[in-house]
Amino acid sequence: MKKIVLGISGGISFLVFLILLLVTNRLGSSQMTQSAAQRWSNDGKASQVSCFFSVGSGITENEILDFEHTVDSALRDASVEQESENPGARLWADAYSADGQVTLSNDKTSLTADAIGIGGDFFLFHPLTLLNGAYFSGNDLMKDYCVIDEDAAWQLFGSNDVAGMTVYIGGVPHIVTGVVRRPSGRLAEAAGLDSTVVYVSYQTLTELGSSHGINHYEIVMPNPVTGFAYNYIKEKLGADEKEVEVVENTSRYSLLSRLKLIGEFGTRSMNGKAIIYPYWENIARGYADILMVLTLFGILFLAYPVGLGIVFFCIWWRHKGWTMKDVWHRAKDFGERRVEKLREKRIKSKEGREKTGKTGKKRKKRRKSEYEDLEEETGSLEEPEEVPAAVEYVDMEEESGEESPEEPDKKKKFRFRRGRKTKGGSK
Repeated sequence: MKKIVLGISGGISFLVFLILLLVTNRLGSSQMTQSAAQRWSNDGKASQVSCFFSVGSGITENEILDFEHTVDSALRDASVEQESENPGARLWADAYSADGQVTLSNDKTSLTADAIGIGGDFFLFHPLTLLNGAYFSGNDLMKDYCVIDEDAAWQLFGSNDVAGMTVYIGGVPHIVTGVVRRPSGRLAEAAGLDSTVVYVSYQTLTELGSSHGINHYEIVMPNPVTGFAYNYIKEKLGADEKEVEVVENTSRYSLLSRLKLIGEFGTRSMNGKAIIYPYWENIARGYADILMVLTLFGILFLAYPVGLGIVFFCIWWRHKGWTMKDVWHRAKDFGERRVEKLREKRIKSKEGREKTGKTGKKRKKRRKSEYEDLEEETGSLEEPEEVPAAVEYVDMEEESGEESPEEPDKKKKFRFRRGRKTKGGSK
């Protein structure tokens, strides 16, 4: 009875482990800001890397552009080439951004909101839920676009159907290209999304708002070998290690990364760098901590049935009625019997082939003897004008005109083949 109870409890514990495993995998894959590599390439050979700079790092747009010019040559040196026939296809994409504030106004009211000044393909890495309109790109020639959240839309226009409307930032008109839903929840609010957020070009933020300069950079690029993208960016971006933190987002929520976080428990929150993380990185770090805890509980729930299995195995091993020596002898005997059967099979096959050969020789000899007897009885034998490829039988009574005195009821039959010479020399 005790073994049954332990077995049931072990099964329940293993079931809880499987549930926790599914939950952690689902939570990890649900973070869209960490899965740009999966959306960029389906073959799993791309990597997403993020860099976060301190306030005094001094990273500029020109430094970002200089770094971008080196990426293509690095990929060529790594034998990575564009395989798509689409002339617009790209091997990599990147984005940079800065935090700040801007004041938006229209004919009715004005609003001061947190702003993110973007450059490059920012919304490729941050696919926010669109309620109306569309995104804009930091690569656009025109810099007078903006995307606002639904709170800003209601405060400025009394509706979220405002794509195409005009707002003024620093007295300069900007077109609202889209309205997005701001991420919500306990983690989102704690990460800094507790007020209105708007997205403008980096140029607009620096010239018409307030900011501390570029403090985020993200890139998705081919990763021909593990760690290629991460190491290249960390080495070539040009920032001091004390002023930047580089994160490999693609494997951030992998089992190995979660186990590493367990080992860093207690020191992970200590940060000696003057880095202000953006809201999406704060959310990602919060989910990493949650997944770490779930992984720890999963290990504990898995350890119980594994321990029970080891105990049951040891008990069974102690009371088994055989030894490893017995297993060795049985395996050896089985192998020898198998080899002997194969040897007998080969011998029988060989004897069968030899018997078939002897039978064929006897048949040929008998035919030759019959042919010679026929020549002695008839004196000569002419081959028919046309001898078929198959066997042809000849009635000897019709050939000689008389029956054999010894066997009047039997008729001799002979086989002729093409190409065989008769006694007269005809073929």
